This record gives sequence, structure tokens and C-alpha cells, in this order.
Amino acid sequence: MNTSQPTILVFHPNQSKEYAACIHDYGFTSVKTASTPEEAENQLPGTEVILGWNFPTQLLHKPAASSVRWFQSIGAGVDDLMADPSIPENLPITRIVNQFGTYISEYVFTFLLYLLKDVPRIRQSQIDRSWDPFTSESLTGKTIGIAGIGSIGAEIVRKARAFDMDVHGLSFSGKQAHLVDRHFTADEWEDFVKELDYLVLTLPLTRATHHIVNRDILSAMKSNASLVNVGRGELIAEEDLQAVMRSGHLQAAVLDVFEKEPLPEDHPFYSMPNVYITPHLSGPSTTEGVSHFFVENVKRFLEGQPLHGLVDRKRGY
Repeated sequence: MNTSQPTILVFHPNQSKEYAACIHDYGFTSVKTASTPEEAENQLPGTEVILGWNFPTQLLHKPAASSVRWFQSIGAGVDDLMADPSIPENLPITRIVNQFGTYISEYVFTFLLYLLKDVPRIRQSQIDRSWDPFTSESLTGKTIGIAGIGSIGAEIVRKARAFDMDVHGLSFSGKQAHLVDRHFTADEWEDFVKELDYLVLTLPLTRATHHIVNRDILSAMKSNASLVNVGRGELIAEEDLQAVMRSGHLQAAVLDVFEKEPLPEDHPFYSMPNVYITPHLSGPSTTEGVSHFFVENVKRFLEGQPLHGLVDRKRGY
């Protein structure tokens, strides 16, 4: 392996050249690009490192990919890669970490304040030319529960502290339990949700978290609580959520991710007034941010240091 200039293949259906240009600006000149499976197959021989989004992973078992030593995903979620048997078991996979906390936490609190301060009522009063003073509530003293307190969840915790909220957290490892006022484990879901005003999901999707939020968990929440999902769509059993929202049990559900994306035009969520839909935009992958993370990882790769964002195949993320 070339110890100073690894051969990098950037694969992205729409932005491969943008990423390549950014990486080149950091001083790495041996960079190839591909936007289609055919181009990727042609570029694989001699490639040592792949930076990819929706990469045709079936190619990784072909002889052309024998030189590949490491695969860096452009996204934070790798549930699709973990479920893919095409990827050789000995190929290290890394995901982007510590890139999305700012964006996603701002998204979460945009909606928390929108709901709490009843912005729709304020806006409608202006439209109606009506003077409608009222007293809204405060986030101070409200209880927010964050399921998944990795880098994204930790930033949501930090912002919740600024609003003087009570902060609860649930995680599988417990490594960040010190960040929250009360910590719950994976076998304490109902106890975790029952006192929350807001439940925020930032968990990765694994076998253990698939449909982890179901009718039982939703029914255990307070009737005036709200749910925010910025993790993965399949964390929630969507049919159960539809039934609970129709019953009026929860105040609101803010959903940025779904079991099927794009969300079909005939999906019931579109017509539910207490459901807020956004098109998977809460945590954008910026070209500069991803490229900087990747380049720092390339340096670690060349120096033989542990890679940031290394995926644990057994854990699933």
C-alpha cells in the first residue's frame, strides 16, 4: 500500500466529483470518481479506500475489489450495509460521526418550540387580523427523554440543559449515562417513557431496535406528550403510531424518517393534523463536513491508528 497517497474511489450517484474536489483540496491527489455501478466496477482495480453513498456493494466480492482495504460510508446510518451479505466480513466499515448533532438538535428544538409556543395560532391571528393574546408554556421544567445518547443525542442533551429541562436518557451501552438526570436501559422502555413530555429517538436501526416503539410504548406515554423521530423510520411501528395518533392519545408526532422513503403520496400521515412530516432533512451530510471527517480518517489509516466511526458488525453500528 502506498503510505502517502492511498488510491481513493469516491462513489455518489450525484456528487462524486464534488467530494473528490474537496478531498483533492486537502492534498490527496490519487482520487477517482464513479456515479454508476458500471463506472465503479471499472474504477475498482487498484482502489484501496472507498468513500461511498449507495455504493453497489455486490462489487466488493469481485476480484476487481481485492485491493480495497477500507470502506467509509458518507452517512451516519449503516443498517443497510450491516444487512448486506455482499460486503466481505473482514472489510472495515466506518460511518460519519460527530457531524450531525448541531443540525439535528436545532431541528428538534425548532419543533418543540413551535408546538409549545403555539406558533400556528400566532400566525393565524395575524392572517385573521385578530388581536389574540395568550400565555404559552415554557420548556423549563419539562422532561425530555432521548433514546440514544451518542454524539447526536449528547448534543440534544446539551441544548436541553440551556432550556433548563429535566433530561432523561435511554441507551444500550450506558457509556453516556452521566450526561442525563436519569438513565434507563433497553429493558426499561415503559418506565423511561411514562413521565416524558417529549420523546426523541436518535437510535440506530438494528435487530434490537426494529419497531422498538410500538403500541405498548406509545400507550405508556402521557396523553399530552410528543414524539420526535430523527433516527430511523423503522424504529417505530408506523401502523401502531397511526392508530395512537388517531385516538388523540399524543399531542404530536414529528417525523423526519420513515419505513419507506420517499413517503408515498397516499400515506395516512400526510392528512393527520397532529403529525408533522419532513423529508429526511434534519441531519444533512455536507460535502465539506464529510470530506474533512474522511480526510482525518485517511490520515489515521495511513498512520495505522484506530479509525473514527468504526462499525462494530456484532453491534450493528
